[in-house]
Amino acid sequence: MSDIILASQSPRRQELLKQINIDFKVISSDCDESYPDGLTPAQVVMALSGRKADSVFDKLIANSDIANEFAVVAADTVVAADGSILGKPADEKAAFDMLEMLSGKTHSVYTGVTILYAKKGKVLMDSILSKTDVTFRTLTDEEINAYIATGEPMDKAGAYGIQEKGALLVESITGDFYTVVGLPIAKVYNSLKTNGFI
Repeated sequence: MSDIILASQSPRRQELLKQINIDFKVISSDCDESYPDGLTPAQVVMALSGRKADSVFDKLIANSDIANEFAVVAADTVVAADGSILGKPADEKAAFDMLEMLSGKTHSVYTGVTILYAKKGKVLMDSILSKTDVTFRTLTDEEINAYIATGEPMDKAGAYGIQEKGALLVESITGDFYTVVGLPIAKVYNSLKTNGFI
């Protein structure tokens, strides 16, 4: 028996795996998600997805109930604009400032995925980096405030969720939509399939 473990409490990532009929378990990574200054967005998402995967992998190795073969899927997503990485807003003013900064411009969303495979006593790693460019409409202050009033921006990197009400902010995207949601699902599926887990 082979188990697929998602190292994320993200409801969006869980929905994407369910959408393609993958059976999985959720084990939260609970690891430190800080990172040193000077890293590029790509370096940040790969470092953090790797740290999350390692954290859950270590928990599983210590747990005798797990199958002999398992895969740990961990992901991290950041929004980058004007040379800055935009995390989750600390408050409504921070959310307003982020959305005003993104208004009428193109920014990039990076998702890094690290998949650790335990197979026949060996550990294999697959790393996936995906980048999508997102262009926002020019937003009025009223539109920004109305979106903030929904509460949706407060737990989202970059202060918006493209798959929810935030879709109304977006003019166009170039790249994989699911990278912006938080998991480039076709690439993850291909890795799991190539390694015999689906």
